[in-house]
Amino acid sequence: FQADLSGLSGDIRQLQDQSRSLAVQVDNRRDAEEGLRLFLERIVVPPNLAECICRGEVDELFLECVKDLEEKFAYVQLTEQAIDDPASSDPGFVLSSGIPPSQTAAGKEMIEHLSKLRLKAVERTRSYFLNVMKQLRRPKTHIRMIQTHALLKYEYLVDFLLVSSPTIHIEIRDVYVESMSKTLHTLFRTYHKQLLTLDMRLATRVDLIAVEEGALRDAFSTKVNMRKRGDAFVLGDRAKVLDGTISESGGDKDAAASSLPPINAHLASMNGEKYSYEMIFRSIISHLIDAATNEYIFARQFFKEYGQNDCWEAIFGKTLSLVLEQLENYLFNCHDAIAILLMIKLTHSFKRTVKARRIDKVMEPFLDRVANLFWPRLKMVMDAHVRSIRGANAKKVGGGDIHPHLVSRRYAEFTCSILLILNRGRKNPGESNIEGLATPRVNQNDSSSHRGSAGDMLMNDLDVMLEEMILLLKRLADVHATNIKRNVFMINNLDQIITIFKERRVSGKELNRFSELLVQQRELFVEEELLQTFSKMIAFVQQTEAHMSRISAPRSARGVAAPADVVNPDVVESLVREFASNWKAGIEQINRNVLSYFSNFRNGMEILKQVLTQLLLYYTRFQDVIRKVWRGKPPSFCKDLVSTSVILAEIKKHALAI
Repeated sequence: FQADLSGLSGDIRQLQDQSRSLAVQVDNRRDAEEGLRLFLERIVVPPNLAECICRGEVDELFLECVKDLEEKFAYVQLTEQAIDDPASSDPGFVLSSGIPPSQTAAGKEMIEHLSKLRLKAVERTRSYFLNVMKQLRRPKTHIRMIQTHALLKYEYLVDFLLVSSPTIHIEIRDVYVESMSKTLHTLFRTYHKQLLTLDMRLATRVDLIAVEEGALRDAFSTKVNMRKRGDAFVLGDRAKVLDGTISESGGDKDAAASSLPPINAHLASMNGEKYSYEMIFRSIISHLIDAATNEYIFARQFFKEYGQNDCWEAIFGKTLSLVLEQLENYLFNCHDAIAILLMIKLTHSFKRTVKARRIDKVMEPFLDRVANLFWPRLKMVMDAHVRSIRGANAKKVGGGDIHPHLVSRRYAEFTCSILLILNRGRKNPGESNIEGLATPRVNQNDSSSHRGSAGDMLMNDLDVMLEEMILLLKRLADVHATNIKRNVFMINNLDQIITIFKERRVSGKELNRFSELLVQQRELFVEEELLQTFSKMIAFVQQTEAHMSRISAPRSARGVAAPADVVNPDVVESLVREFASNWKAGIEQINRNVLSYFSNFRNGMEILKQVLTQLLLYYTRFQDVIRKVWRGKPPSFCKDLVSTSVILAEIKKHALAI
């Protein structure tokens, strides 16, 4: 029994050894099977993958198949140099039992099949992209949708072409560049042509500040056409073009909602709408910047080009040249200084936009060229206005009327418009203009600097225009025969200019200068108007006061002045009696004259108050002369002197009646 038992123990040990050996063999076979399976998965092309690449639609499944194909192709090309590469898909060639896949029998056989399948994938990819890019050239195509859903969605295929067939990649890139270049060129050429039909052309060659009167008349009438009076000189609502120019971030919905939308040419044409050219310019550049932003982002994401020689310049080169050419052609016949200045401000605003969108590297040089087109033309238009004022006279622009002239209204509206545009965006009077153009001065002593020679040039033109306007008003005033009418003409025109400045809430050097001139002309008018009725008394007061200040009055033995040596008592008596009988009628006449002379009622009332106040002062001085001459005993005619309180009551009565 013990012998049998020991024999069984030996059998058990043998069986255990065999079991362990078989277990090791099974594990080895399983490991070999798993390794072989993974190796074959890496190199063998499944039928469905080949079918999809050769005959399937180019879609997400095709994209995944190409990715798998590239992984297989990259694997079978691994050589001995990649054995220690940690970035390798099979470090140490574990799956291929330490043999480089490119040296295995399966790898050598499959690399040919994979290469052929790769070429087929290249062919299918090329055909797909060429068909898509053909759609970009079709009219009324939604380019952004095609780019998003048919191109960017398959951007991996572009990377695949770059690796597998660089020549095809270059072909696809060139076809896209050519297609988008032609499409954008056609779109912007057509859009500009449509918008030009909506241009209202506010200013023509004859729309100058000092325009000849004949240019304002209708062909079959001698009357002035009121519709031709101020179209191109009033800013009005045109400054709204600067509000919310364009959203600085393409995806910022709040910013986009606050910005004015570009003009829809079809709807505007159907509704019969018209726009000033700065609105047309804004719409074109807004669309251009949006398109440039889209292409800038798309080209870098799709073609992976980030250098100086990327395809953006090739895509937009013709379009930018077209826009510059269209703008230059329009400016050649543009005489609207307000539109040009608004477009300059818009250009500076667009510069901030492209900088915020980080496309300033490609768009800022274009916007600089745009600004360089505007400034010389603005200078020409400003010079034309200055020449019109300098060469104007009563024969050309019409004269002979004492009421406000059309030229003064045009000048005031034009100057206010320019200053309001320049002042746009300033938060406080002492702050430099946000655009860096030129800062309107708040007062005469304002020393704020104007950065840039272009801004200085514009401010200098306004200064020259101011002086020429004053000289023109003096020339037109000289047409009138009497001093009082000259004064009335000057006052009416100066008051009209000042009123417009105040209505537009514009302050500055110009307003201060005209206000000073108005004060001077009012003082001259007051003297002239009083001389019409009370000339004798005024002359007596002025002469007597001058005489009394030059010499010492002879004195009698008692030291009292001798009246006869200073004044003629009979003359004084006649003046007293004449004033007592005529002063009320004189005030009535002054009242009627002032009401008829001045078109601005408030201005007339200020002048009437000034005239009557000066009359009261003259009469008070007249009474003072009498008291100084007859110090001892007043003469008998003093009882006819009118009390100043009575005159003052009469003046107040007129004021209340008005």
